[in-house]
Amino acid sequence: MAIDYAAAAAKYRDDIIADLSTLVTIDSERDVEHATADAPLGPGPAEALATMFKIAERDGFSTTNVENVAGRIEVGSGEDILGVLAHLDVVPAGEGWTRTPFQATIEGNRIYGRGTADDKGPGIAAYYALKVIRDLQLPLNKRVHLIYGTDEESEWYGMTRYMETQENPTLGFSPDAEFPIINGEKGIADFEIQLAHVAARAATTTLHAFNAGIRANMVPVTATATLTGAIPTDLEAVAGAFDEANGTKTAVTPVNNGVTITLTGRGAHSSIPAGGINAGTYLAALIDQLGLQLDPAGQQYLAVITNFLHAETNGARLNIALTDQKMGPLTASPDIFAFEQDGPQTILVNVRYPQGTDAEAIRDNMESSIGTDHVNVTIHGRVEEPHYVPASDPLVQTLLQVYTDHTGLPGEEGIVGGGTYGRMLQRGVAFGAQMPGAPEVMHMADEYITIDDIMRAVAIYADAIVRLAQ
Repeated sequence: MAIDYAAAAAKYRDDIIADLSTLVTIDSERDVEHATADAPLGPGPAEALATMFKIAERDGFSTTNVENVAGRIEVGSGEDILGVLAHLDVVPAGEGWTRTPFQATIEGNRIYGRGTADDKGPGIAAYYALKVIRDLQLPLNKRVHLIYGTDEESEWYGMTRYMETQENPTLGFSPDAEFPIINGEKGIADFEIQLAHVAARAATTTLHAFNAGIRANMVPVTATATLTGAIPTDLEAVAGAFDEANGTKTAVTPVNNGVTITLTGRGAHSSIPAGGINAGTYLAALIDQLGLQLDPAGQQYLAVITNFLHAETNGARLNIALTDQKMGPLTASPDIFAFEQDGPQTILVNVRYPQGTDAEAIRDNMESSIGTDHVNVTIHGRVEEPHYVPASDPLVQTLLQVYTDHTGLPGEEGIVGGGTYGRMLQRGVAFGAQMPGAPEVMHMADEYITIDDIMRAVAIYADAIVRLAQ
């Protein structure tokens, strides 16, 4: 007899909304500045994990907490482990919200709030899939571990620590992307461009500060620059024309002996930078249009941005452009800008690269293209190599069939620039919960998930877990 997973999930609709709303109120951004022995990644991530486990324990599930940075909820029995890997941390709220980011706002079919789509909503859907399986008393011949990390948006410390200390799944999926499936993910690496010191000389205008960006995986929404000295009288007129031509919004504020210019663009996930308007590079381009006689350090900094990074997302001018037949093109997104006359003068570039190159080669090409006399380029943080599970793998085939059975839509393999916990398993993929063609809202202001998508995901995940655990 066919199992009506959707009907079983519908019984929990109000509970799903309530539990997701509770999680959304927690600002679970990585916050190591306020870390403690009991909260190594900061109070928010630890609280989100504890709250998720309270929900599970309320419902009678067994939980395991790994150092307050990761943990699991488990069901089933057997020799093998099927892993479902989600995360409870979020990127910073950022600017541009018209709703309160850390409050679940329900409007019609949508639940707004930071983390609703990435990844608290899908993570809750996976949890309720386990409840559906238990309610229906469906047999599982594998142990199913629903594993939550709390540092996916940064260094992956939590899930890495989990894999180092716990028995690892033999296969699994991450509910942290889109349907029908993501069975290939590009490599991911951050590169810090550090500008060389240049000798000062007389200049009519000085760039005192230039800042943009809050995370390496977010295209910056706003950027600010402070200029002193000679300021063009037509600055606001030039900025207005620039805004009209580029879809930006610029504000000019007088300061002592100069101005602060604030430019607002449009945010995007760094895996799809072409969908945004990078405030950092557009502000540099605006200042470049003013024709100023800038100080040497400021001139050098802005020249690197405008000559190598502005209005381009494939890294061609950095000599790192590459397209793979299966994985598609490399993308490069400059996401954090920091400039002070007597302080850091850096640009952090997030690169998503296909098979056929590696981080060291990208670093070398970036540095030589800009010029070793001007910059030093270093690999910043962890590097994720390209990951691919063949479309012929039974894991992929099973998940695609589940998707088709529940939606009536054809399923085919997918490869993206985003990085999910799926790549931590040799036989790991990403599976939902975003539907094809849905607006891209992850990492953006007014992030949301639809209630329909959550409920559909619960049914799909329950069916997928049962089939994979046979």
